[in-house]
Amino acid sequence: MKRIITAIVLWSVLAALHASGQKSVTLPIQNGQDIAVAQTRSGKVRGYIHNGIYAYKGIPYAQAKRFQAPQKPTPWEGIRSSMTYGPVSPLLTPTTQVNDESEFLFHHDWGYTNEDCLRLNVWTPAINDGKKRPVMFWIHGGGYTAGSSQELPSYDGESISRKGDVILVSINHRLNILGFLDLSEYGDQYKGSANASFLDLVAALEWVKDNISNFGGDPNNVTIFGQSGGGGKVTTLMSSPKAKGLFHKAIVQSGVWSDFQDNLISKRIGAAVLNELGIIPSRVDSIAKVPYDKLVAAGNKALQKVREQLTAEGKPVGAGLRFGWGPTLDGDFLPYQMSDPKALALSANVPLVIGSTKNEFITSIRNPDLRKATPEQAKAHLQKQWGDKTEAYLAAVKKTYPNDTRASDLVDIDGFFRPGMVAEANAKSSNGTAPVYMYLFTWQSPVFNGDYKAFHCMEIPFVMNNIARCEEMTGGGKEAYALADKMSQAWINFARTGDPNHKGLPQWPKYSEAVGATMMFDNMPAVRNQPDKDILAVSSGTPPRF
Repeated sequence: MKRIITAIVLWSVLAALHASGQKSVTLPIQNGQDIAVAQTRSGKVRGYIHNGIYAYKGIPYAQAKRFQAPQKPTPWEGIRSSMTYGPVSPLLTPTTQVNDESEFLFHHDWGYTNEDCLRLNVWTPAINDGKKRPVMFWIHGGGYTAGSSQELPSYDGESISRKGDVILVSINHRLNILGFLDLSEYGDQYKGSANASFLDLVAALEWVKDNISNFGGDPNNVTIFGQSGGGGKVTTLMSSPKAKGLFHKAIVQSGVWSDFQDNLISKRIGAAVLNELGIIPSRVDSIAKVPYDKLVAAGNKALQKVREQLTAEGKPVGAGLRFGWGPTLDGDFLPYQMSDPKALALSANVPLVIGSTKNEFITSIRNPDLRKATPEQAKAHLQKQWGDKTEAYLAAVKKTYPNDTRASDLVDIDGFFRPGMVAEANAKSSNGTAPVYMYLFTWQSPVFNGDYKAFHCMEIPFVMNNIARCEEMTGGGKEAYALADKMSQAWINFARTGDPNHKGLPQWPKYSEAVGATMMFDNMPAVRNQPDKDILAVSSGTPPRF
């Protein structure tokens, strides 16, 4: 009885603090041998309870040999302690130094690396209570070569779980050469090697399907969402028959919509890696014992050689090869390019929220001389990119954003992600039955005198309701908390019902190419139709410079 009364008091305090608009909730942490124990198909796991939310970290969802498909994890006896993040995928380049200013904003947590990195984390308001809560399955960014579920403080799932009575799941999986080296020519055991990274994601979604009901979740209401590389992974999963039915809604935040690598190229890269390592095809299995750093070095050389070969042959070097490792059109996991109507048909009934930030990879941050640029200096910089289109581009930017006052604003409009976001929204809304909702995050961060604007990753603390964890990025002011309340509620509502609308926002219409209704997330959210149409019309066909 005492334990029940204590729980009631704690929840009453939580409700009161939430209702009063407090920035944070602080209650005694609860952990111990018999606290927060949940059952999975592989065995029991023990987490902890923080501010009324059950947290589990580092749970194995699968296991895999190098370059082979993931398998179910080996069952364990007893109760597995699962209170700290598990290992992350090794990176191509270990972090040995950082930029002081940007690191102040991001506060990366690089974690510890191990190839045995197939782990996931769960935040839930309750376990074994019979409820079927929406599941929000977060996929981290970092392109296809870096990142982890703990990399940024904005990824933490406690706040959104509490606010929305939802479950947040995040995952680690194989990246870079470990996730994408195509050895399919050298044995059935390597059949899926070109997309092993995505087979891991499917295995994690299968874990959710098999286990999430024990954590208070509904396996039939799963929303996959991710940012940057994570957004690209969401789109890729939408294009795969192997992932069909494992999720029911999708959110793409600043993802990339581009063609998959041709498997003839990926196989050529695989052969080049073996050649660099001095491994003959009949002894391909010895690659499992090659040290990771040696494997990476061979991979880098192989990628460069294949680029040079294609150039010498007069063949195009596709986006996948230009950027390094990524998904392959292998005919099995990915039988179609993502713009193919057959690929679009696979997710025709999956509602989608899609968008990006106004500034993304800010030119004036990468080119500090432009931070305090004069209008003449800004125009001179744009002239190098746009040539005889410069005046038209300037006119389009000023028309689209008439309230921008700094010259640097003219050079800082995103031209990398936005065209792909619009193209995907157009294709999805034209080739499916499920609704599409478009957004553009234009809120300008006040940190460093406003220099970081709506930077890449800036919307994540708002989506996750994590302003308190990310005050260095957002400034932590009242406006940030107010927008986070609106934006996170939209994501929660979408995960619950497939419709992001709520009373805190103006009506958010469904997107169509003809109208282009777009929610502009700023201090005063508003809907504009085709807000950046003029900018995109000028920039169409001109690749962005970095």
